[in-house]
Amino acid sequence: MKDTAEDSRFAAEYCADVGVEKLSGIYAEAFLGAADAQGVPAADAAEEYESFVELLKVQPRFAQVLASEMVSSEEKLSLLEKTVSSKVSPLFWNFLRVLAKRNRLMYLVPVFRQVRIILDEKQNKIPVVVTAAAELDSELLRGLTEKLRAVVGGEPIVSSKVDPDILGGLVVRVGDTVYDASILTQLKNVRQQMIDRSAYEIQCRRNIFCNTEGN
Repeated sequence: MKDTAEDSRFAAEYCADVGVEKLSGIYAEAFLGAADAQGVPAADAAEEYESFVELLKVQPRFAQVLASEMVSSEEKLSLLEKTVSSKVSPLFWNFLRVLAKRNRLMYLVPVFRQVRIILDEKQNKIPVVVTAAAELDSELLRGLTEKLRAVVGGEPIVSSKVDPDILGGLVVRVGDTVYDASILTQLKNVRQQMIDRSAYEIQCRRNIFCNTEGN
């Protein structure tokens, strides 16, 4: 019963994440489409958007109000008019107004992530996540980036994570593809090879024994 409840909760969270990603992608495309229609370079539009996201990071209370379901769309729009309307471009202000009126300001950060993904794809930039047992220094990251450039067929944009459980080595994720070179994985592979070899030897002995009995 517990497993069923956990599976149901995971499914609900997964579906919610997929829904947010899909909706964020739609708004990201709309934002970049509006920039193109107004003759604003996509890179400039994304840079302004990123500046606003950074503002949300240093003003968490402001971000909480914009994301809160307890605050009405009208109140959020009024707050934005007083605080940022005169400090952003007409393009970005109109975008904020649309999100506010449709009660989608809680998706500001997910939409920005999708904007970056779209631009990276257009520029053949490939997001790469590298997980290691310890923090990688800048020199190692540079060397890894050079090697990945030939592998991924584009410009790798490398981000690193730390996971002590992998014991050593690296786990490199490029999209849906995982290149696992961790020590833990190697140990698991060796163990599986030993199990497979033992099973093969046992089966061979059985075959020999059966053939001997038959003779």
